[in-house]
Amino acid sequence: MKGELLKRLFRAIAASDQAAIDKLTYFVIQEEREKGHTLLADQLENIAKKGQSELRALENRQAETKQNTAAEKTLHRLIELPTSRRYNLNLLTAIPRDKLRHYMVLPESVEKRFQRIEREYAARDRLAHYGFQYRQKILLYGPPGCGKTLGAERLAWNTGLPLLKVRFDSLVSSFLGETASNLRLIFDAVAETPCLLFLDECDVIAKSREDNQEVGEIKRVVNSLLQILDEYESSFGLIVAATNLTKSLDTAVWRRFDDLIEVPKPRDQELETILRQTLSPVEIGSINWPLIVQQMNGFSAAQAVRVAQDAAKRAILDREELVIEEHLKIAIEELKMAQT
Repeated sequence: MKGELLKRLFRAIAASDQAAIDKLTYFVIQEEREKGHTLLADQLENIAKKGQSELRALENRQAETKQNTAAEKTLHRLIELPTSRRYNLNLLTAIPRDKLRHYMVLPESVEKRFQRIEREYAARDRLAHYGFQYRQKILLYGPPGCGKTLGAERLAWNTGLPLLKVRFDSLVSSFLGETASNLRLIFDAVAETPCLLFLDECDVIAKSREDNQEVGEIKRVVNSLLQILDEYESSFGLIVAATNLTKSLDTAVWRRFDDLIEVPKPRDQELETILRQTLSPVEIGSINWPLIVQQMNGFSAAQAVRVAQDAAKRAILDREELVIEEHLKIAIEELKMAQT
């Protein structure tokens, strides 16, 4: 290696100039290859690629740590508030980032809907420059166990927003006007702080006002919710609501959301993917997947996960080396019997 090239390389290392190091490393490898030192050149190239890969991994870990720290600071500020005025109960539950689930198996069309929300949030400043607002209010609906809560967690994870879940046990009050007041406290508290506000089972406060069985107080709560949703504007937050009682929702509630996403039951292909992913920590034997999936017709995503987990645990407890078809069949039958 030429002395001048060697000195430049050491200067780049001393200055931690990664771009210069990569460039000079390339020159060194090329020089050795031109000299006919092919084996040495290949070895140097492999070492350089490994170093670059490790550096990128370190940078990714540092970026994630920084993001987690920022989220934790935001959560710390919000954990103390808001609380109900009468009983001083927390109206929100803060979900730590390391508890968020974010891997979903969805039909392609639904997956693209989620990705669009995430892309718009990431480009919110650019959209605002042209006078457009990113999708802020999302309603997820569909059968129980199909991933609505998981969808909210996934959106929080991919946007980097802290997840705050509304506690309806504290929010709803039997005293006149107090439920609406608590609801206003929640939205006032999150208005100035970046977060994803999650209203799970939102039908509790969004029931149809045309239902004659409901008392007047519920109708006033729905009116308050509609007004709050109309007024909600944020440059850094998201509202995600979820329900499986679509027929119970007030028709005006649907119009207040920027995006309505149905999270359906998984089809055969998704069921198999969920099973395989859940079983990934253990060895899998020869399994007739079409037959297993056929026996799970109508299962939700949550039920598919439970079947795979039960099969894996049975294999481990029986000291088997791998999960076999019989383990899955037993798990499916047990789940069906538990539901009858």
